[in-house]
Amino acid sequence: MTEIMITGAKGQLGTELCHLLDERGITYDAFDSKSLDITDKELVDRKVKELKPRVIYHCAAYTAVDKAEDDGKEINWSVNVDGTRNITKAAQDVEATLVYISTDYVFDGTKDSEYDVDDDPNPKNQYGKAKLAGEQAVQEIMDRYYIIRTSWVFGQYGNNFVYTMLRLAKDHDQLTVVSDQFGRPTWTKTLAEFMTYLIDRNTQFGIYQLSNEGTCSWHEFAKEILKDENVKVLPVTSEEYPQKAYRPRHSVMSLQKTKATGFKIPTWKEALYEFTKKNRN
Repeated sequence: MTEIMITGAKGQLGTELCHLLDERGITYDAFDSKSLDITDKELVDRKVKELKPRVIYHCAAYTAVDKAEDDGKEINWSVNVDGTRNITKAAQDVEATLVYISTDYVFDGTKDSEYDVDDDPNPKNQYGKAKLAGEQAVQEIMDRYYIIRTSWVFGQYGNNFVYTMLRLAKDHDQLTVVSDQFGRPTWTKTLAEFMTYLIDRNTQFGIYQLSNEGTCSWHEFAKEILKDENVKVLPVTSEEYPQKAYRPRHSVMSLQKTKATGFKIPTWKEALYEFTKKNRN
């Protein structure tokens, strides 16, 4: 019997977490959406009671931000709220510690300075609203939990902005990228390491924010990704590149509470370099 349970194990973050635990020789029970439908309360209850995990890393999520505004609105709520509530209740019943991954989209992006963990959320898109409702469910139900808000996630095991830019650069000599939205990129490896760090050190329960150090615009991020490619990266405004879901303009979250735990955070440029170096090998 293992002590660790992972949901969303085949997603971008879940896969990274599984590989990290594999490298450390730590056993776990991992589930994707096919092996565990988190929206099925009875199934979740039965599986968690059977396993009695000490820790549940809840990585499962619906992340199609634009689709969540219309076609995916129902599944967004079903997975990110109802599914999270199911996992949370089951975790509480077996006295497990829950690690829940949330998002910078719980904030509206109108603040000029960094968002602190205690700032009032004000999500402006459906994805952000659902993830905030997930946070609230965790706080209402759980005694032992970590909520980790993150942003601009990229990694080896899924679709993300880095792969999109590299793919587009193969077929274009010029790309346009939004330059008036600012945030912090997050490497899944850094995030997975922080998730396990909190558990391993019995850190104080509560809400944390984790991205890589430093801020940039999407345009600056794209230029760094493509600096060795033969392609021009031109800036455009959000108005010139409309998207279905609202995107925060200044989505920079404070990392002070995370740093206070002693966790060392690489800069986003360092993380991107390590990620691309790993992919080349």
